[in-house]
Amino acid sequence: MTTLLVIVFAVLFFVLIMASIALHEVGHLLPAKIFGIKVPQYFIGFGRTLWSTKRGETEYGVKAIPLGGFVRLLGMYPPERTGRKGWLGRMADDARSVEYEQITPADEGRLFHQKPVWARIIVMLGGPAMNIFLAFAIFLGINVIHGTYQLTLEVNTVSDCIIPADREVRECTPQDPPTPAALSGVEVGDVLVSFNGVPLTNWVQMGDLIRENRDQEALVVVERDGQRVELAPTATVVTAVPDRLDPTKMLQAGFFGVSPTSELARGGVAETVDQMWEMTRMSVVALASFPVRIWNVGVDLVTGQPRDINSPISIVGASVVAGELSVAEQIPVPDRVASWMSLLGSINLFVALLNLVPLVPLDGGHIVGALYEWLRRGVNRVLGRPDPGAVDTAKMLPVAYLVGGFLLLGGVVLILADIITPISLF
Repeated sequence: MTTLLVIVFAVLFFVLIMASIALHEVGHLLPAKIFGIKVPQYFIGFGRTLWSTKRGETEYGVKAIPLGGFVRLLGMYPPERTGRKGWLGRMADDARSVEYEQITPADEGRLFHQKPVWARIIVMLGGPAMNIFLAFAIFLGINVIHGTYQLTLEVNTVSDCIIPADREVRECTPQDPPTPAALSGVEVGDVLVSFNGVPLTNWVQMGDLIRENRDQEALVVVERDGQRVELAPTATVVTAVPDRLDPTKMLQAGFFGVSPTSELARGGVAETVDQMWEMTRMSVVALASFPVRIWNVGVDLVTGQPRDINSPISIVGASVVAGELSVAEQIPVPDRVASWMSLLGSINLFVALLNLVPLVPLDGGHIVGALYEWLRRGVNRVLGRPDPGAVDTAKMLPVAYLVGGFLLLGGVVLILADIITPISLF
């Protein structure tokens, strides 16, 4: 029965991811139609068409491989220009000729490249904006209805010893030195009040002060049984700690040896914005090293190394995690529902940020192309030069092929890893 429930909730989660992708494409479709751009196709999936129907001038349908979607906007490339051309120009013309076979004189004025730059940017931003809206709605719902767990300044545990980060055995040995926290006399239940004279307002601030202190003296004041107690002076030690924005990266920073309690707190719009901003920062760092992370997953898969729990996962892996989370009896049902929806919100935010990467064929690449065209036309106008016309984005096809090939290959690697060496949270 448990296995069946895992499968059911994993499939449900996968369906919701595909629904998010479908809405991403709606984010492109609606402004395109509002601005009068001809949209021949709106499809979910890739490959062979399973079902389609035509409404007006647009064909809507579902394809066999449910790993994405697309909206085809007519006239993405400007007309062919005369003159001598190299291999890049010929490649661009070959791609252009395929599209222009379907363009008729009646389409004049309705082609994508003919629209104002601001309109094209809105169309391209529509998809990521839809995913950001979905993520915000999900996280706001969680914050208002259930709340999120926030770290407090109350001490939950005190580490007895300093264990090297690279040691597999995570228990203290007689050779391990005591932690600064143990030497200072801090106790479970103490509320941290100040660190080296700095009043504390939240746990993140405390953690940052400890890290920045490295191996210097630490004077800690706590509140215990209603009384303020100044702990015995000690010194923090430098050890390996995970980077806040990139948990796969270890940093040499100060260490004290306490962990906080957490409490469920409801919030509203402001708390949701703060939460999403922090997630955005982490996602941007992850995207910057995305190729390296996928490479590492592939190497670990081939060499049989254990899967890093912080490594990227595919939508297949995310669906499996969601399925396992749904039946984790050690977690209360409300917390499971909130975590399940939070995972869906996180994926929507990541999809938005991935599509904003300034490389074609991603939305960000087309936005950069439009901005470059606006800048180039503006400069020529100021200098009294002729209008250079639309930027020929067809010449970016080699970049599009490289990026598309990487995303395809990376997706295959992650799906294989999620099947062969899946990440398990329980």
